[in-house]
Parts: sequence; C-alpha cells; structure tokens
Amino acid sequence: MCEVLDMPRSTYYQSLIKTESARDRENRLLLEQIQLIHIKSKGRYGAPKIHFLLLKAGFSVSLKRVQRIMRKAGIYSITIKKFRPQTNRKPIEARENVLQQDFSTSKLNEKWVADITYIHTLRDGWCYLATVLDLYSKKIIGYSFSRSMTTELVLHALNNAVSIQQPTPGLILHTDLGSQYTSEGFSQALKEQKIIPSFSRKGCPYDNACIESFHSILKKEEVHHVTYLNFESANAALFQFIEGWYNRRRIHGQLNFHTPQEVENQFHQSA
Repeated sequence: MCEVLDMPRSTYYQSLIKTESARDRENRLLLEQIQLIHIKSKGRYGAPKIHFLLLKAGFSVSLKRVQRIMRKAGIYSITIKKFRPQTNRKPIEARENVLQQDFSTSKLNEKWVADITYIHTLRDGWCYLATVLDLYSKKIIGYSFSRSMTTELVLHALNNAVSIQQPTPGLILHTDLGSQYTSEGFSQALKEQKIIPSFSRKGCPYDNACIESFHSILKKEEVHHVTYLNFESANAALFQFIEGWYNRRRIHGQLNFHTPQEVENQFHQSA
C-alpha cells in the first residue's frame, strides 16, 4: 500500500497511532481523582459527594459528567438493604409527640433524637447499639454498645451525650416507644437533667427519621460489608466508624457538605 501511494512506511504507521484528545485526557485525570476519593471513602461516597470534592479541589466539572465517568468505570457507592427486626405486637401506650416531625434547629443541644439498632456477630449473636444524635450538627454525641437490649444500654448512651454536651434545661429528646425509652429509669434520668421527652407514634418511623437515617448509613457503609467475629471486634469497628469516619470525616449534603464536627466547631466559634 505504501508503495502504491508513494508514502513512507513511517508516515503510514504514525497515522495508525491515535492521539489522546484534550477531552479524553481530562476524563482520564478526573477518573484518577474519582478513584482516589472513592478509595479514601472506602467506597461510601457516590457521585454527588465526589462531585463536591472535585469542585473543592479546583476541578471544573458537572455532576452528570462525574456520573458518566463513574458509570463507565464501574464505580458505585456501596449500598445494601438494612436488616429490619420483627415488630413488637404487644400493646403500646401512646405518649406525647413534642417534636411532631419538626427537625429544624437553630443551635446545638436544642433537639436530640435516639434509637437502638441491631449488630450481628458470629460468636456473640445479636448485639445492640444505642445512639443519640444532635439534629443541628447531625453528630453522634453519645452511644453505647451491649450484648443485651436493656434500659442500662440507653441510659449509658444518654449519660455519655449529657456529660460531653452539657445541655441547658429545655432540650427535647425524641425516641420511639420502645420499653427501654419508656421505662421508669429512663424517664427519671430525663427529669433529673430537665430534658423534655418526645415519642414517636406507634408504627411511624418517619417521626424519628433522622436517627433512622444514621442507622441506615451505618448499615450501608459499614455493617453489611463486614463479618464481625465477636462483640469486641464489632465494638472496635463501630467506634472507628462513628468517631473516626462519620463524625469527623464524612461530609453531609444536608450540612452543605461539611462534617458534623465542623458544624459543631463553627457553632462554638460563632457563639
């Protein structure tokens, strides 16, 4: 062919080499950054958070472009459906719902929400995590992990939150109607701290949607991707997730892509 066209062979072979376009080069560099962010988040970040961090790092890129690059490279956020325990069929006495699904706040330690979730281990079976979340910062301010689901479990989480946050009288604490939260011991502890109790309606998880959301994040980003050998290994992993990741490193769309700790720090600095 080269002889017929009177063309040097070097020119022919050079024509076969495809040069990388500016767009392809940009996509390659973006993919490298996306992979780095995805790895650092242990696969927990999807396109919206990765897009925000790219913009923060100085990249000019649209969310749709990030989504296309991620989809083409097979990069996805880890999501697994959470475990839902059987519902309690015993009669439950309704109590006052002070919060009424009003999750808005203007300051720290104005409204807290609390709940219990289940964590499975190979040797010790089901264990239980009680958490307390501040609605202003979305920070887990108190938690407790135990082999049994008792009043002491939720009391320990509450005392942990109170000792760290030092709330003033009038704080609202919203929970479901579980026996641990409606117990005399827990009610007395709230009275002593001058905390106003609020309770979800029976069978209405939306009344406590914010703490349900945290437990969903915990399951999708950590628990369902790990097999815990025993109570001790699960306890260590939960501490790392809550304190090492969720509170201090995980950015939240509802917090304008800040971490809970950053929001708390900013509040104290402006006070």
